[in-house]
Amino acid sequence: MNDEMSEIFSRRMKLGGVATAPVKRVITATAAECAALAALFGLPGIAALEGEFVVSHERGGVLLADLKLSASVTQICVVTLEPFDTKITEATKLRFVPAAKLRDAEPLVLDAETLDGPDEIPYGGDTIDLGAVLAEQLALALDPYPRKPGATLPEGFGEEEASGPMAALLAFKKPGI
Repeated sequence: MNDEMSEIFSRRMKLGGVATAPVKRVITATAAECAALAALFGLPGIAALEGEFVVSHERGGVLLADLKLSASVTQICVVTLEPFDTKITEATKLRFVPAAKLRDAEPLVLDAETLDGPDEIPYGGDTIDLGAVLAEQLALALDPYPRKPGATLPEGFGEEEASGPMAALLAFKKPGI
């Protein structure tokens, strides 16, 4: 996890507070924290950022969390280059794992099942930083190519006239591909 995010937006939760029953924590970023995160993410602004965590114990120091993220951000449209406001809402599952257990684990083999599972976040000590996790999840939820509603590319943009030895193959191209 990014240490810079922890410095900007930190909300620590003691692990001892999570026993047999799930614990709910709602955290909200202040205006100053939103401004600092916007600068970090290269955004014109973040008007609001809130996360609702429901944290429960799995076993062996592993914690599970359901996160409901909501944010209001200002992004720059990749088509018009104008700023526009958008709302982001996302629900995700997280798994907080002691850092020592992740280091001792077998090498990660990515498959469809691994990708569908919850994000694993290492932690050390007796706290987890829900603020930094929320900021990181917002960064992941941001559209890398944001488009203002209604913005379209000019007709013909990106179409190049075919030339060269492969141009003859375009005649065999199936419609819609």
